Amino acid sequence: MSEKPIEDNGKAFLVLLLPISFLIIFLVTTWRFLLALIVLVIGFKLWQEYQWQQWTHRVNPIFHQLVRENQGRLTPMDLAMRGNFPGTTAKRYLDSKASEFGASIVNSEDAGQSYYFITASILGNILDSSEPVKELPTQPVTKTARSLLAPPPTPQEEPETELPPQPTHESAKRSLEKQLIFGSLIQSELAKRLNVYSSTVYKRRNDPEFPEWSRSKDPDGIAWSYSEKTKEFFTVEEEG
Repeated sequence: MSEKPIEDNGKAFLVLLLPISFLIIFLVTTWRFLLALIVLVIGFKLWQEYQWQQWTHRVNPIFHQLVRENQGRLTPMDLAMRGNFPGTTAKRYLDSKASEFGASIVNSEDAGQSYYFITASILGNILDSSEPVKELPTQPVTKTARSLLAPPPTPQEEPETELPPQPTHESAKRSLEKQLIFGSLIQSELAKRLNVYSSTVYKRRNDPEFPEWSRSKDPDGIAWSYSEKTKEFFTVEEEG
């Protein structure tokens, strides 16, 4: 009764041994070809990496110039148009630079992917006047000199009070004209006017909804837009 299980185990061992034997024979007869193929694939990968490194060295000056011109914001199309090479190559290059420098990648429906590379000079501009404008404390109601010299009021009389002067439309208009002495505002000036951080204006300046957003923040309800050419902010009416 014990011979039957032994026979079954032997057959199972032979079933496993045959494929292993064929594999060993195949490796012994073709190992030179397989080794040559592996070496060829590794060499091809190394050559591709070397070619990529040489290409990136030639593109780096274009990349650095665009970072300075666009204040750190780049898209694959910007790089592809400037360097005259495919968009997929430009995206691969920007992805590698974003990983190298820790850049931020922002997805937008209109502009696609945007890469933000922050240099020391750009960071200084963002942080310049980054403190929000502090609201002036409410001025308490003051008594006039006449009320101070007068005797205490009777129950029928109330002391005269003088409220602080309220800003008029004309004074607000003169204030805006003083800010727009050169016809535009820089980023820190607009941030003070909108009572937000300068970095907030920097991040939103290329947003298509920036004019409406700035209008909701502006004390006079004025819409603003950003000019890539001059790196300044204009009222929507003036820019047209």
